[in-house]
Amino acid sequence: MSDFILLLLIGFLLLCLLLTVGGLLVYSGLLSDVVVKTGAPPIRNVTVAYKFRVGAYKDCGAFFTECSSICPKLNSIGIYYDDLKKRPPEKCRYIVGSVLCEGEEKPDEDLLKLYEKFGYKTFSLPEVSYAVTSPFPNTTPLSCVLAPYRVCPRLVSYIEEMNLSTAFPFLTIYHSDVIHYMVPLSRNWDFFVPEMIEELTTTNKDEDSDEDRGTDITGADSHSDVSSVSGGASWDSRETSLAASMAASLASSLPLRDIMDPNEDGRPMEHSDRGSNDSVDSGSSFEELDMDQEELDGGQETEDGKEKEEAAGEEEKKKVLGGGDEQEGC
Repeated sequence: MSDFILLLLIGFLLLCLLLTVGGLLVYSGLLSDVVVKTGAPPIRNVTVAYKFRVGAYKDCGAFFTECSSICPKLNSIGIYYDDLKKRPPEKCRYIVGSVLCEGEEKPDEDLLKLYEKFGYKTFSLPEVSYAVTSPFPNTTPLSCVLAPYRVCPRLVSYIEEMNLSTAFPFLTIYHSDVIHYMVPLSRNWDFFVPEMIEELTTTNKDEDSDEDRGTDITGADSHSDVSSVSGGASWDSRETSLAASMAASLASSLPLRDIMDPNEDGRPMEHSDRGSNDSVDSGSSFEELDMDQEELDGGQETEDGKEKEEAAGEEEKKKVLGGGDEQEGC
């Protein structure tokens, strides 16, 4: 009987514990409505003391604790620059800091020196007319843990559905009773601290140098591939070069008048100046040969005429002599 009562007490305590934890989670905002809208931003023209960080967003809690411990009365702020879908978590960049003043107010000199003592820098955020915003209750320390899981997916879905390509970066502002999520729709680059601008510049330079090296490597690989292919086909290339040299020698041995243009009927092809000069010289040489041949033909005709005259004279002499003999015989 005593064991049964003990089990009942243990069960009752577990139930009370579960109810307490459940109530705490509900009070912290587990079941609160997440309303995302476009409208006026929750902050305007603020000056912040910040530290630039690189690492997973989930590890930023310790940095918020650090800046809050310097001056607990000030509101904390975080700006997240990278998209987790496009960049590894350990390389994400963000800032964590405290809001020193807002609007036309000027930051307290003592606060500036205090934060500078701990290695913080100051930066002014611009005032924008419109931003995507969503509030979340900040009632317990668990609210800071629940808020990213409840709000961030809704913010991303809203931005994608509304096709708000100018919505970046993500800001969280921690007030005493509410956590404001904000994504500016204008003057976005004015929310980038100098360290982030330097990071982006360095990244772009590294990417350009990597592309250049990749181009050089690709060129070297293609050159080596061509060399290997040409080396593998060396025998074919030698045969081709031999055939080409033979064809060239045969073409050079032909006279210019035998090289005809296929586009023209019976007319020689047009050549360079040197070829033209050669053809002129060849033509003149042919003319000289023709003249010599005519002179030889003329001389030959003269000799033939002389021989004919001499033969005719001899025949006449024979006739005369022959006639004298006949008279003597009669």
